Amino acid sequence: MSSTLRRMATFTAMLLLSIPLLAGAPITYAQTGTYPAKAIRLVVPFPPGGPLDVIGRLIAQRLSEAWGQTVVVDNRPGAGGNIGADIVPRVHPTGTPW
Repeated sequence: MSSTLRRMATFTAMLLLSIPLLAGAPITYAQTGTYPAKAIRLVVPFPPGGPLDVIGRLIAQRLSEAWGQTVVVDNRPGAGGNIGADIVPRVHPTGTPW
C-alpha cells in the first residue's frame, strides 16, 4: 500500500471515529442555562484562618463576582484533608447531604 493510500485510510478512519463525538455536541448546547442557579458551597478541607482558607476565600470571592451568585466557604478540617474530600461526593446537587 502506498503512503498516499495509507494516509487516506488513516484520515477516513479518524473521520469515522469522530462522527459520534460531533453528533453529541448539540446535546451539550441544549443544556445551557443560568448556571449557577443558586449558592455554591466551596469545601476547603483545612481549618479556618490558615493560608489555604485565605486562598479558598479569595477564590470564592472571585467566583461570586464572576458568576453573580453567592459562594460559601465550608471549612471541613481533619484527617489530613480526608474529611473535606469525603464530603464532596456525598453532597446532593441541591446542597444538602444525602
